[in-house]
Amino acid sequence: MLLSMTGHGDACGQNDLISVSIEIRSVNNRHLKVSFRCPDAFLALESQVEKVIRTRVNRGSMNVSLYVQRLDKKQLNQLQTDVLEGYWEQLRSVGSRIGMTPADNLAQLLSLPGVVNEGSAKLLQEHDWPLVESVLNEAVERLQEFRAQEGANMVAELRELGGQIEQFVDDIQTRAPSVVSEYRERLKTRLADLTRGSDIQWDDKDLLREMSLFADRCDITEELSRLRSHLKQYDGLLVSEASSGRKLDFLCQEFFREVNTIGSKANDAAVSHLVLEAKAVIEKIREIVQNVE
Repeated sequence: MLLSMTGHGDACGQNDLISVSIEIRSVNNRHLKVSFRCPDAFLALESQVEKVIRTRVNRGSMNVSLYVQRLDKKQLNQLQTDVLEGYWEQLRSVGSRIGMTPADNLAQLLSLPGVVNEGSAKLLQEHDWPLVESVLNEAVERLQEFRAQEGANMVAELRELGGQIEQFVDDIQTRAPSVVSEYRERLKTRLADLTRGSDIQWDDKDLLREMSLFADRCDITEELSRLRSHLKQYDGLLVSEASSGRKLDFLCQEFFREVNTIGSKANDAAVSHLVLEAKAVIEKIREIVQNVE
């Protein structure tokens, strides 16, 4: 089952002391990255939060936001007015000495040490984690449901695009025998034109030798065979129980490699056109796969 790396999940819960809500937003990333935002008093939970997420998610950039409200009305962050007044008096004193008036926006002082009492770890109790963990698991579950739904949509689109690639392979394989036969006719016509009115003689053996060399240079049988093998593996990954974004990404690289080789060896305008069309489809697949876990 493919999982999208883009998703959203949230949940909330409460006990006798606090109300907790958690929101998780995820976007694509080559690896798993967890960013945790919460009141400073709950920063000690960061490693535990990340551990829970890592048991359920393999790839993606996770932005986890924890919101806490105390039900006993005690504020998690309290303004220390005496400290704030001390800073202000010092600014006024310095301003009077250098002839400048301090800014009247006190919000600029809130980031100074000691102005806001964030409660330290005293507000984080041992019995808070079971509630946070429960809400977190519910949020992750909803995130996974969202990602699974997006993944199902991706599978439908990827399957359709894979079918287009398979059709290009069929068309190229059908066209390939004509490349040699058409080259033979062009070569015979050219030789006839070049030797007309001269004593130069050529026979079918000369033509056969040249045709053998040409057929060997433009033989794409192996490339077509590998492409079909890659497509079979591609279809298998789309229905696999595990989400295999990395493997699909590697297969896209193999698709490009084989199609490029076909384009360089085929020496035929019709095949070159099919190769360009196939590359455009592979690029669409690659863009989708970049967002698969």
